[in-house]
Amino acid sequence: MDTVTTALGMNELASEIADRVAEQEERYRVRLTTLGSGARVIDAGVDAAGGLDAGLALAQICMGGLGNVVYTPLTIGGRTRPGVTVWTDHPAVSCMASQYAGWAISVGKYFAMGSGPLRAHARVEHELFEKLSYEEEAERGILVLETRTLPTDEVAAYVAQKARLQASALTFVVAPTASIAGGVQISARIIETGLHKMETLGFDVRRVVSAMGMAPIPPVAKNDLRGIGRTNDCILYGGQAHYTVRAGDQELAELAEKVPASASRDYGTPFYEIFQRYEGDFYKIDPLLFSPAEVWLTSTESGRTFHAGGLNPDVLDASLYPAP
Repeated sequence: MDTVTTALGMNELASEIADRVAEQEERYRVRLTTLGSGARVIDAGVDAAGGLDAGLALAQICMGGLGNVVYTPLTIGGRTRPGVTVWTDHPAVSCMASQYAGWAISVGKYFAMGSGPLRAHARVEHELFEKLSYEEEAERGILVLETRTLPTDEVAAYVAQKARLQASALTFVVAPTASIAGGVQISARIIETGLHKMETLGFDVRRVVSAMGMAPIPPVAKNDLRGIGRTNDCILYGGQAHYTVRAGDQELAELAEKVPASASRDYGTPFYEIFQRYEGDFYKIDPLLFSPAEVWLTSTESGRTFHAGGLNPDVLDASLYPAP
């Protein structure tokens, strides 16, 4: 499949958001540092406090400036919870070419999963970007790292070389899973998780023309492993996503039944327990688990909507509010 260069300019859009955050460190409770190489690092939760405002900005950066993210109350199981509503008219690009954490950054003992629009410029995930037929050529790039360790000049040099840019053209935005901002940006992946599930099932996600999703925000966990459990459960058991798709009724009816998290063999208990069941081996978990709890697929051809899955407040509460 030929790669098509577009003019959406996610790196520039996201860099404008990062510039605003960097210029208002105290407001966003972040910490800006510049490495010796000239790369910028915005700490949104490692040593800096971060917070809800930083979380919104982080989520918007992850989506390459093409997604809208707002806070909203959600009622699940009779309980009103803090949540996010996310929407985009560029689902495949914003979510899969930017927001998806698909770039493993491994340099010496340093490891982090990278998301954000620099992925669309670097395109180290060759197979995925061939399917998306998307690329960007950017003069500066921005990468979001989910980790508890801030990147060094060695990390910046590695990323710069892979991305064919000078290190001074890079901005890293960092937040661990067990942080306020980190929890927000992961819940804001509600649309992306469904798209990734569709892509895993072999569906061409470029046919999804618009999408909107809602998911609760987790309370901050005591450590990142617990945080991984809570953030996943917000989507697996509390997330709802609506997709408008260029497809016929039969195709969407069949797809809808496969997309929700409940279609997985591992569905039904808090993610932390699933992780422990497989002795901490993430790759033993059914990859089809990672998807919204409830989905709606609307056909642009017929106007019909196909619904599958459902919220699971009992498992969600067991994860977010465990008994002492």
